[in-house]
This record gives sequence, structure tokens and C-alpha cells, in this order.
Amino acid sequence: MTALYHEPVLGPETLELLNPEGDGLYLDGTVGGGGHAFLILQRCPGCRLVAVDQDPEALRFARARLAPFGDRVRFLQMRFDRALDDLEIHDRGLDGALLDLGISSHQVDAAERGFSFRRGTSLDMRMSGHGRSAADLLNQDDEATLSRIFREFGEEPRARALAREVVRRRGESPFRTSDDLVGSLHRVLRREPTHKEKARVFQALRIAVNRELEALERALEGIREALNAGGVMVVIAYHSLEDRMVKHAFREWSRDCVCPPGFPVCTCRGRALGETLTRKAVVAGDDEVSRNTRARSARLRAWRKAA
Repeated sequence: MTALYHEPVLGPETLELLNPEGDGLYLDGTVGGGGHAFLILQRCPGCRLVAVDQDPEALRFARARLAPFGDRVRFLQMRFDRALDDLEIHDRGLDGALLDLGISSHQVDAAERGFSFRRGTSLDMRMSGHGRSAADLLNQDDEATLSRIFREFGEEPRARALAREVVRRRGESPFRTSDDLVGSLHRVLRREPTHKEKARVFQALRIAVNRELEALERALEGIREALNAGGVMVVIAYHSLEDRMVKHAFREWSRDCVCPPGFPVCTCRGRALGETLTRKAVVAGDDEVSRNTRARSARLRAWRKAA
């Protein structure tokens, strides 16, 4: 069963930066198939880990893969930003945390999950299986909202035209499968869309359905507060919007002063909250990309809380 999940992206680099040791408590907020979690627990025999995922199927895989570690692992089914309300994390604090964002190849390969644009795939895209699906957004949201989703989350240059076409098309027949959305994009472009063009539109919908940027913003702040002195946060992003959010957060937290330029007197915290450990994003090498194509777009950044 666990073989369906690929090796963890940037595994050695993640382990080196987290450096789990002693009897530390660590958070894997996107445990997926348990690859990174396995490496952490294997590296540190005394460490404990809170394994979080909102996808119940991913948790089933993670439970099987991490079973050898027994009660050193505790599983939570929820969105990673909500896991920070956990009592143990709140009371004990974290010695390290990992967020491996995006979706797994297993989720993409499962047609019933609706994450891909292969022909006939249902427009679902819900990580948790609850709430509004991608089809619901396409069939119910107004043109302005759809345009914003395509523009902000997919950086789609024809966002307004695509939103207008979606509204027109759903008046004739509701959106149900990937073919319906690809057909709308085809009509706007007046040609067959490329793989990249389809990917960014479907990605925009997935981000909107799962409120991914909202969850990331809340989680970054929450993990920073939950980290114990010297604790490390590692984030692996696959989308420029996510990576930019992480980069800006780490940069701001690492500055002594965040007052606007020209302020005569410092009125902010006056000290850095920690330090950025990665001068620039860490990327996968050619060997890893050849084994795992998902690693191609991965960008890893790490930050350590001040002592």
C-alpha cells in the first residue's frame, strides 16, 4: 500500500535543516504517505511526532508506514493550521515543524479525487472530501469571483475572458468533469490549451476550493508562535504564490526592525524573531528530479526561532 507514495521530496535536505534530536516534539503538518515523518522518527529515536493531514486516505497510508514507531506518532485528521490548537502542541511547544505543500502524485492519479485534467475526471479537488467542490465553484460563483480565482491563484492572463466563458457555458449545461473546464479554456484560447495552461487553471481552482493560501498564512504565524527557542520550521512549496508568502514571512521575522522607512523612532519589536537558514530556496538536483518529477518545482525554505 505505501509503495503508491513516492520518496519524500528533498528528504535529506529537510532532515539536515530540522536536525531532530533528543526527546523533541515535531509537527508534520502535511504527512501524506509518511515519507518525511519516517525519516524524522528514524533519525531521532527519542523524538515524537504529530502527523497531520486533512485527507483521510493519506492518513491511512501514513498509519501503515509509520506503524513501526508505535505511540511515538499521534495522528490528526484536519487542516494543518487547525492542528496548532492541539493541547500538547499548545502546552509543550514544538522543536520543529514541516509543511510539504501541494498535492501528492497519488492524489493526482486517483481520478475520483478530481485533481487532474485527464479526460472524464470529476471536478472535485477537495482534500478533506467536505465542503464545496470545484464544480460547485464553477457552477455557483459569479463572474468577478471566478476571474479573481483564475487571476490571483493561477496567474492566468485571460482570467476575465475565461470567467465570462464559464458563466456562459454553465447556462447551457452545468460543469461536471475536467472536459467541461478544458473546453471553456479551449474556446477562450481558440486552440487546444497546452499542459501548462491547463495546469495553472486547475491549480487555481484547487487552491480556492481548499483555501490553501489562507491556511498557509495562518499556519506560518501559528507555527512560529508554537516553536520553542531554537526550533526550526521547514516549508516546501510548489507554487510561486506559496513560496513568495513563505519567503516574505521568513525575511520579515529575521529583521531587527520592521518599521516603515523614514520612521524617526523605532516603534516595532526592535529585535529579530529568528534567522532564515536558507539564503535562497533549496531545489532538487537532477538525480532526484529524474526519480521523482514532483521535485522539479519544489522550493524549500527554513527558519529558526531565536533562543
